[in-house]
Amino acid sequence: MLVSGLGGCSGRERPSPDAPVTLTMWHVYGSQTESPLNNLIDEFNRTVGRENGVTIHVVSVTSSSAIDKALKASADGEPGAEKLPDLFTAYPRVAEIVGHENLLAWDEYFTETELDAFEDSFLGEGYFDGRILMLPIAKSTEAFYINKTIFDRFSRDTGITTDLLTSFDGIFSAANAYYDWSDGQNFLQINDYYHYAFVGTKTLGSEFIVNGRLMTDAPAFEAVWNPLAEAAIYGGICLDDGYAASRWKTVEIIANTGSTADILYQPDFMVNADNSTEEITAITLPFPVFDADNPIAVHRGGGLFALRNEDERKNYAAYIFAEWLTESENNLAFASQAGYLPVTTEGFELLFDKIDTMGESSRSLYQAVDTMMSDYTLYALPLYAGASEKQLAFEKNVKTVLKSAHNHFLKRVSAGEDADAVLRELTAQSLDEIRRLSAERGE
Repeated sequence: MLVSGLGGCSGRERPSPDAPVTLTMWHVYGSQTESPLNNLIDEFNRTVGRENGVTIHVVSVTSSSAIDKALKASADGEPGAEKLPDLFTAYPRVAEIVGHENLLAWDEYFTETELDAFEDSFLGEGYFDGRILMLPIAKSTEAFYINKTIFDRFSRDTGITTDLLTSFDGIFSAANAYYDWSDGQNFLQINDYYHYAFVGTKTLGSEFIVNGRLMTDAPAFEAVWNPLAEAAIYGGICLDDGYAASRWKTVEIIANTGSTADILYQPDFMVNADNSTEEITAITLPFPVFDADNPIAVHRGGGLFALRNEDERKNYAAYIFAEWLTESENNLAFASQAGYLPVTTEGFELLFDKIDTMGESSRSLYQAVDTMMSDYTLYALPLYAGASEKQLAFEKNVKTVLKSAHNHFLKRVSAGEDADAVLRELTAQSLDEIRRLSAERGE
């Protein structure tokens, strides 16, 4: 039935049980042994793949940054590099690494009706020179996670409730109060300061990135920087590298902003300072806003790429797999297990119809997503030359600048200086410093 319905691909040479093909694949969803995508691929291989002579062989499950490096090494022909896989998941930036001419154009295989089923904003991110080179298979947005077990104790003592956690201003206020209440523990980890600045400046009607330049000298950046810097310098925000989930487990933080896919890594228990363990009740809230009248968040996540092959059967096999993977039921099964969002309109409808049947953590997550899909505007990050390097440099600079300022704050206040005056001074200095570092990089 699948093959007979592929009207857009009539006349193409196809694989079959008598002329089978195997496609190698690299992807980022899970680990080599625990992967929702691997499970779905196994199902494909047993069913539609077997019927059509197509086998997907997963060679590597790793991180997006590792795939970027491996693809570049393979494309450049570096000694010892792996052969480029037939299929891989990655961010749009890799299209330049591999070369547009070397990638399969999905719109040459998918029919217009099939493409119309996708969410427009998700599909639009995959266009390069008018061709769809990256096919969305799962997307995510960002949300706010809170360890409610600890937060409830903090709330009882301070009167601060989750109602304050809808905006960044409220969260920063809560973070500083928690720092005082907990005798110096961080409240929050922001997983992507680049995203924070992008969303904040856009909310104010400006842009953080213009022609590949980070607009740290703009008034809008100052407006979103100062509240962040004040909370971080005071001590409410964790400025160390590493994963938020690890810090949840050791109660170094009790909240974080991050991808909806982070739910896969949330711990079920925490280890207290006395080495006792305790179960965690966690909830997910919509991504905090800068302006309640203009809620904005990013949508993120890579997509599926395929190498264009001289053997047309392999190209067609890639299409068979991609079409099956993005069918609403299959796509929802994969996306919901991985904490992602389905990529078709029908998939979203199915997702929200099933919220009441989910476990507590997943239900909380997708209730937050439901609110965001209804009320928020979601934007993709702009793609430009050197985007990945600039984002990494910005993240490093933010942590370095604010951590240094926090240490100076503690030293000066402990020496008797007025805390409010020192905080204002160091906040202004941190803005000058982050601008200086950006200017040095030509950003």
